[in-house]
Amino acid sequence: MGPRRAGRRRRAGGALGDWTEGPRPAARQGRRGPRIRRVRHRQENPDHHRQRETMDDKKTPAESTVTLAHIMSAHDTNLYGTVHGGVVMKLVDDAAGAAAARHAGCPAVTASVDGMSFLAPARVGDLLTVSAQVEYAGRTSMDVGVRVTAERWNTSGPGTEVVTAHLTFVAVDADGTPHAVPALEPVTPRDKERHRRAAERRARRAAARSDGA
Repeated sequence: MGPRRAGRRRRAGGALGDWTEGPRPAARQGRRGPRIRRVRHRQENPDHHRQRETMDDKKTPAESTVTLAHIMSAHDTNLYGTVHGGVVMKLVDDAAGAAAARHAGCPAVTASVDGMSFLAPARVGDLLTVSAQVEYAGRTSMDVGVRVTAERWNTSGPGTEVVTAHLTFVAVDADGTPHAVPALEPVTPRDKERHRRAAERRARRAAARSDGA
């Protein structure tokens, strides 16, 4: 039998001895097919995108407003028969924390109490109304103003301002890491005035830290 002709290959599915002409597969000729370059795409952190989007958002002070009301009882008084200052401070912190969380869209923790003034005593039977609102927003921190008024629970009329306070909160994620917050856009003249005063307080705090360093 003569030499087998070069380039013959068996047809797929054909019977034994059924040959056809054609080039050999690349593997038999010692050639490699085109090299496929695999590119690994970096997995983006979804939290990073959410923080960038949050920073681009804006909210008004009115969107963060929180109002709490609580009737003072004998359990809230001190030895002098007036409402204990610590009870009022807790209400202030509760309202301010809720306002900060509303603005941030995530949990917010108390960073500092920048000032709290007790202007008049509150007594048993007083209905305390605690109003809180974000007055300034930085990258992750917020300045919250709080006002507390008192009126008798069973009468109507103007309330008496008993406490004013300013607190700083920091927004945090599930791991407790500071989280970016939306910018604050003052709308009314009162909003703009409170925003200006909050900016001055922040500047004084920054100067005090620099002096202490």
